[in-house]
Amino acid sequence: MDKSCNIFLVGLMGAGKTTIGRLLARHRHLEFVDSDQEIEAHTGVRISTIFELEGESGFRAREEAILGELVQRRGIVLATGGGAILSPLTRQRLRQQGVVVYLRGSVDQLWHRTRHDRHRPLLKTEDPKARLQELFEIRDPLYRETAHLIVDTAQQSPQRLICQLELELDAHVLAHPSC
Repeated sequence: MDKSCNIFLVGLMGAGKTTIGRLLARHRHLEFVDSDQEIEAHTGVRISTIFELEGESGFRAREEAILGELVQRRGIVLATGGGAILSPLTRQRLRQQGVVVYLRGSVDQLWHRTRHDRHRPLLKTEDPKARLQELFEIRDPLYRETAHLIVDTAQQSPQRLICQLELELDAHVLAHPSC
């Protein structure tokens, strides 16, 4: 795979985008970028603060703008925020500027990974697991529409997942040598 090619990771919160992204970037000798961290660095505040002050729509506008800049870089592994694919423009940009990998986990698995995290604004509800189920039902079709590759993260160690992902990325690039 060409070093100027981008790999974009999409999936719900808790899917492992940051963990897998860091490992994959190291394996591929690429730069790792986390869009949520970039938004926080750009604004100087936590994402939860942006949600409090501007609501989800304000955050999504900021996210779309930052992602518009990030996809222009070359040779990165980018972990996107879980809701980045809600924007049709972002979905289009991701598909055009790199290989999009959907890290897909079950709602139970995602809940197990996120249930103690207090920095997830969308899970600050009476029934966070039900909210996660709702997000999954809305977003899963959008992740599938956007992704070039879908990798099931169920019951796999990060190292095993990286091995599987490396094989699938190499096969994808052989079949689609434009990257």
